[in-house]
Amino acid sequence: MLSRKEIKELAAIHGDGNIFVSLYLNVNPLTNPKGDYIIHFKNMLKGTLEKIDKETAKKIKDDIEKIGSYLNAIKRELKKGLGLISSSHSGLWKDYHLAIPVKNEIIVDKTPYIKPLIDILDNYQRYAVLLVDKESARLFLIHLGEIEEYTEVFTPDVPGRHKKGGWFSLSESRYERHTAFHVALHLKDVAKAIEDFLPKEYIGRIIVGGSEDAVLRLKAMLPHTISEKIIGTFHAEIFSGEKDILERSMEIMEAFEHKKEQAEIEELITRAMKNNQAVIGLEDVLLNLREGRVMKLFLLKDYSASGFRCVNCGYLTSFMVIPCPYCKGDMETVNYLTDLAVQKAVEQGALIEVVSDNARLKEAGSIGAFLRF
Repeated sequence: MLSRKEIKELAAIHGDGNIFVSLYLNVNPLTNPKGDYIIHFKNMLKGTLEKIDKETAKKIKDDIEKIGSYLNAIKRELKKGLGLISSSHSGLWKDYHLAIPVKNEIIVDKTPYIKPLIDILDNYQRYAVLLVDKESARLFLIHLGEIEEYTEVFTPDVPGRHKKGGWFSLSESRYERHTAFHVALHLKDVAKAIEDFLPKEYIGRIIVGGSEDAVLRLKAMLPHTISEKIIGTFHAEIFSGEKDILERSMEIMEAFEHKKEQAEIEELITRAMKNNQAVIGLEDVLLNLREGRVMKLFLLKDYSASGFRCVNCGYLTSFMVIPCPYCKGDMETVNYLTDLAVQKAVEQGALIEVVSDNARLKEAGSIGAFLRF
């Protein structure tokens, strides 16, 4: 899983005479139905090799061959975006299979090119999942549909259940107070762990699972700045597997994101009606993509449209215009206009929100966008 720690390690690399090849590809099957990303790679590579000197080209020969072989071997493993960083001379190889599309680019430099990875960490929400009981806790990170266990907090000296005449002959009430004291210390340690974790990984939302009593006690002792980030809770055993934890967490996340999505769409439509840095409808979206103003694009999952594209400058429109109004180039018919719009938005660094179902957005034209300026 992509992490800030790994990004920091990559950022600390300063070459020492080595050359790094960084490749980012949009491999989304929706816009690459025939594996067009390999063609894009070859075209970018040709342009790159024409710009660099022969000595540098010689140094990256092994990297290019390794990347080419890798692209041909992993077709079934691809998601929507792919990032590869290679430096044969330094022994570095990193591959990132991403759940979101990325802009196609290849960078040859003395350091790894990591800006697209930083953008993903900054723009896509990361969730913390805390699984807790009265003597132990497990902390997980979920990002882009993947889960990774981060740390474990264990307090071994929390007393077990009291048996009559047992544990040091304490009375039942004294024993319960003693146990509650140790449980409180344990939960305090858990609270400290989550406080330390959140800023390190830039976590904005938390899900808490575990025994009902432990969850309630923990929530009561968390500071408001942390408790307000909790979006849901669930009951689970502390030894639950990662797959089960991910499934339970995803249910909560999807419900939360759906509610947030509905609110954002209402805001989008309201602001568009007031001409306040938002637009709705395909042609207005295409116009603002042309001007590089789209900050976040919304479209219904099954929405598609045909239209026209300039073969020279790439201008997109849903209207028949001859010639291109910008460069006077020839226009061609395209049956996947919305896919091209999404690709252009990705290339401009815009966020993409694919909406499964929303009547208000459908009435507004099935597509809209918040604008940068």
